[in-house]
Amino acid sequence: MPTLQKQLQQSFGFSFFREGQKEVITKLLAGKSVLAIFPTGGGKSLCYQLPSMLLDGLTLVISPLIALMKDQLDFLLSKGVPAARLDSTLTREENQKLFNDLHSGRLKLLYVSPERLGNERFIKSIAKQRISLLAIDEAHCISEWGHNFRPDYLKIARLAKELKVERTLTLTATATPTVAADVREAFGVTLEDYVHTGFYRPNLELSVLPVAGDDRRQILLSRIRTRPPGSTIVYVTLQRTAEDVADYLKNNGLQATAYHAGLKNEDRSAIQDAFMNSRDAIIVATIAFGMGVDKADIRYVYHYNLPKGLESYSQEIGRAGRDGEPSVCEMLASADDAVTLENFSYGDTPEAATVAAFTRHIFAAEETFDVSESQLSNKFDVRPLVVKTLLTYLELEGYLVSTGPFYTEYKFQCLKPSAEIFARFSGERAEFLDSVFRHARKGTTLFTLDTVEVSQAISQPRDRIVAALGYLEEKGDMIINVTGIRQGYRRLKMPGNIEALVDALNERFWTREVNDIDRIRQVLAFAKQDGCLTRHLLTYFGENHAACGHCCRCQGRKPSPLQPRQSPCFDEQDEKRIHALIAEGHVALKSPRQLARFLCGITSPATTRDKLRKNGMFAAYDRFPFKDVLQFVNAWVSE
Repeated sequence: MPTLQKQLQQSFGFSFFREGQKEVITKLLAGKSVLAIFPTGGGKSLCYQLPSMLLDGLTLVISPLIALMKDQLDFLLSKGVPAARLDSTLTREENQKLFNDLHSGRLKLLYVSPERLGNERFIKSIAKQRISLLAIDEAHCISEWGHNFRPDYLKIARLAKELKVERTLTLTATATPTVAADVREAFGVTLEDYVHTGFYRPNLELSVLPVAGDDRRQILLSRIRTRPPGSTIVYVTLQRTAEDVADYLKNNGLQATAYHAGLKNEDRSAIQDAFMNSRDAIIVATIAFGMGVDKADIRYVYHYNLPKGLESYSQEIGRAGRDGEPSVCEMLASADDAVTLENFSYGDTPEAATVAAFTRHIFAAEETFDVSESQLSNKFDVRPLVVKTLLTYLELEGYLVSTGPFYTEYKFQCLKPSAEIFARFSGERAEFLDSVFRHARKGTTLFTLDTVEVSQAISQPRDRIVAALGYLEEKGDMIINVTGIRQGYRRLKMPGNIEALVDALNERFWTREVNDIDRIRQVLAFAKQDGCLTRHLLTYFGENHAACGHCCRCQGRKPSPLQPRQSPCFDEQDEKRIHALIAEGHVALKSPRQLARFLCGITSPATTRDKLRKNGMFAAYDRFPFKDVLQFVNAWVSE
């Protein structure tokens, strides 16, 4: 394909394609939808960047890493590719330019987050465009049985049809055969258009070292000191572990910094920039770090704690050695870590009674209704993700259909006098705008209006009000902030047997719980594997491969048994402490599962709202298995 080769050289400055790239691009240019599974760092982004230059229309890229796309966007702009990202960091001028470029056809490639698909103004605007290619990054999130299921992803396939997208490209670095089949089915990708280059990275040396929990810091320090300096990531499970380990390494003379989601955005950005510009910095991080980071010379990835699954492990070690040079990926394996990981899985499963109450609440609504996911989260004391998942399950079972999200409250600041804005309109359109503005409540600097109330008051469709406000924003007449997001639904049918439906919903959550626990046990099995570690990992992803010859097993290090988990026991003092907590009468801890979550250090909307994290009993039993804690408190709370 001389044309492709020429475009690659002229537009991107690359002299050759990486494995799989040309095959994917050729299929897309032929009008086919493609699923591409490349290893981390395998060059997935070029598979939509280059076609965006050759296809008529817009390439829309959906990525949960939109906030981390700056480097990729800067690269594209430096090569003259008309690309942009739409997020909340844009100034008014940048936002206006983006929409002007979009509507004029100058923009060829646009990055948005999955959440942007919940913005009705954006959907109305993008629906007017010809979308020649829709690229979905982290596509494994669509699979209910994947390691990072996001219910919003299930709706992207339906949206692609509504927007009349001409072809789709689904991309991921971590998908088992089951997950890949789910993605292909959702987007209509044939087996012939499934491109899988394989996960094998010959320059990565995989190693597992069984350790006792108390010895880990010293062992990590020793491993770092005895190896040549190089950029290093140390992955941990908890934020406090990141702080503790980074402090320990710093106190022992190493250049180490903690990174986790609890830090301020500006601090995380500064830490990441410093790491990117250093050749030997050490970053001790939770999984909040690494997504979207394109640093070629990371020489070491240590797993101080066990990863939550082999998918996560594969993704995290994939950040090492992208320059092709030898890199070490070592897991300091302790069976005690499984307790923390399992507790989060058990703690996320809603109670059967909660699922029943939620389901009855939904079917008590009118045939057409809308809900606030945050309000439902607080009402039923479950995480917003559980609410999203329950509603998605009801959609998948054919009981509901989403009519789309909308915002009830629009806050806007006029950037021009209203007289100047109205002067561009005449007749009925001017009267319509005037009536909308007259119903806006004036604050210190912002006007506020409830679009539903205004629609009813002026007898005009709400869609028209939203479209008008969106138009004025795009023209630079105002800045808009929206709040009060609600999800609209229409009930398609009532359940014939609501108890059976509730049982089926609970079964799905329990199955997910079992799968999550099994992923953790797969990691333990990997750590104890006596054969080639690389081959074992590739087999998990459905790939056959010979022994690698360079992992610790192939180099002759025999597996040592992991030390058995510590099994702490409850005593009389524990009983007294928990009885005292129950006697405090916290409504947020009224059920056995709520109490067990709290004792294991798992927050819920109710415990957060009541500020119970400050209670000394929060996370007091985070080293105890969740099921043991639940069994211990069950009789007392039920009394």
